[in-house]
Amino acid sequence: MADGERDPGVFTATALPGDPRLLPTVTNAFLGTRVFRDILHAAGVYSGAAGDTHRADVPSPLGLRMAAPGAHCPAESFTLNTWTGTFSHTIQSPGYTATHQLYAHHSLVHLMAFSITIRRLDGSTHPVTVQLQSLFVPQSQDLDLTPGPDFQGAHYIYGQTLVPEVEGGPRPTVHMLWTPIPQSLTLGGEERERCWEFLTAVAGSEEEAKRSYSAGLALAAAGSLHRSHVRAWAALRRGCSVELDGPPALRQALHGCLYYLLSAIPPRDSPGAPFHGISPGGLSNGTRGEDYWGHVFWDQDTWMFPSILLLQPGAARAMLQYRLRTLEGARRNAQEQGYEGAKFPWESAATGREVCPEEIYGAQEIHVSGDVLMAFEQYYCTTQDQKLFQEDGGWELVEAVARYWCSRMEWSEEEQLYHIRGVMPPDEYHSQVDNSAYTNAVARRSLNFAADLARDLLLPVPEEWEDRARKIKVPFDEERKYHPEYDGYSPGEPVKQADVVLLGFPLMHPMSAEVRRNDLEMYEPVTDPAGPAMTWSMFAVGWLELKELQRARSQLEKCFSNITEPFKVWVENSDGSGAVNFLTGMGGFLQVVLFGFTGFRITRSSLLFDPAFPDDITKLNVSGISYLGNKLEVTITREEVRMEVTETSQDPPASPLEAVLESGQRFPLWEGQSVSFPTAPGWIQRSPS
Repeated sequence: MADGERDPGVFTATALPGDPRLLPTVTNAFLGTRVFRDILHAAGVYSGAAGDTHRADVPSPLGLRMAAPGAHCPAESFTLNTWTGTFSHTIQSPGYTATHQLYAHHSLVHLMAFSITIRRLDGSTHPVTVQLQSLFVPQSQDLDLTPGPDFQGAHYIYGQTLVPEVEGGPRPTVHMLWTPIPQSLTLGGEERERCWEFLTAVAGSEEEAKRSYSAGLALAAAGSLHRSHVRAWAALRRGCSVELDGPPALRQALHGCLYYLLSAIPPRDSPGAPFHGISPGGLSNGTRGEDYWGHVFWDQDTWMFPSILLLQPGAARAMLQYRLRTLEGARRNAQEQGYEGAKFPWESAATGREVCPEEIYGAQEIHVSGDVLMAFEQYYCTTQDQKLFQEDGGWELVEAVARYWCSRMEWSEEEQLYHIRGVMPPDEYHSQVDNSAYTNAVARRSLNFAADLARDLLLPVPEEWEDRARKIKVPFDEERKYHPEYDGYSPGEPVKQADVVLLGFPLMHPMSAEVRRNDLEMYEPVTDPAGPAMTWSMFAVGWLELKELQRARSQLEKCFSNITEPFKVWVENSDGSGAVNFLTGMGGFLQVVLFGFTGFRITRSSLLFDPAFPDDITKLNVSGISYLGNKLEVTITREEVRMEVTETSQDPPASPLEAVLESGQRFPLWEGQSVSFPTAPGWIQRSPS
């Protein structure tokens, strides 16, 4: 880093944003909170029936704020360090500094912790006192909490959520232990520096809460509690590093996206604890009336999943297992609407039953089932993980979605094609339309994948899957050479968000470059500028595909009106409304870097590449790309692509790879050996040797 250049992964401010929703979040796979907030959330812990189900508020001892008594306006700073996964608040007074550090432990996922450190800066010997202002009260509007006996110096409460998601269904239990927090801390006259550590353990069982608290205490006693968290977090960041040489704002945005998204995934070595999916605003948000109440949408499968799959396939598998665990609920949804197979809910919580508060979306925005299946397909093509499909329920899910699509189609005698009628496309400004181009194209892709997978697993392929995939209508205007959004769409009609442009990517629906361009030209000017943040990413990817680099850059630039200062928290809509800490927008932004700039496309037989980036970016380095059991480091400049296999899995053994250029040149990719070639399109595939 050049002298004087700010570290793009450290965000520091001397004042906090006026809107508390824009404060940074500290989260791991099981626990999350917003800094200085008096509630936290635990994964999978929802309260409320059906459309009222929301993340249960767990009272948080972590939401305190330091204050220096009597000091006249001491200098303060607030820092989110994305390299260490830690938030800190520092008070600088004459004679001493006080630092409050807060983090969600990345390997002990049932543990959150904070420390207060007071350090003397001069030779004085008078005591130094710092006040701790806390709003913590051990009660909740969503949990029936009971105090239990103290444990190893910690206070203890436990209780169940008040209302199950479905009648007679389970009510999750929460057990919480926390270090009692005094009203102030004092550095004695003879002390130069002292650190106090405070732990909060939250789990679904008393045993797990106690085990996590004890493990945290032991690490704290050895002086390595924070260090063990930083080590686990740094290993994750190292294993999926994405760096680019370009404008500071772009680099900062990239590090912010990586911090918030990677915070949401399970750690690599996490024991078999079930994962509960990722909601648009993450685990820190989702109380009643906020951030879609913590529900899981297509945002997870379409917008967040692809980048996580490339960088952390184990976490991607856990996201798919969330869908597998909720398959029975999806079957019930289909049955209740009079269809076969499984229909995934527009909004999902713990059971897979529809929990969208407004019926129209659950009834009509049915593309979500195809979005779920596309994530399974991308995972299968990238990992060839047969076990997920043969032993862990993957095939049953694929088959159930294929059956749903077949039962949802109707034959049109007039057009001699299958229709899907009465839907809401991704563009939610329209409902009850027939033959949404995106919905029908994703249904077609579902059926093709189901047929291909059946063949790979040596299972019979129902003829109707292939017949319907061949004969489903995807609207196309022969005269204007573009895809109308649905039957009867008139050019110029306003559109809420990315819809038809998704046919090119991620759907990779077959079309010529001319049609791809026409779709982008048709929809870019009519897409609502106030629409959700992920939209512009997909226009950027489309223009990169066509090598229109400045048009791509101008679309990417639009994302910045959704990124708030100083902590790079995204808002769903540029006017600040909608979900905050909007991981969906961040997922789209990461796809511009990981799929747009690289040209990566996941296909059945290879990982295509075709790099292109705007003029203000000179180099991109991605380490930890996973493909068929190999970890690759890829460095791209305008002139050269360099690739190296840095790691290969042993169980199951990784497939040997080669890079092939469109010109026909082949480059074997051996572990530890770097190969380079002039920047050009090509693909990575299994080596025939």
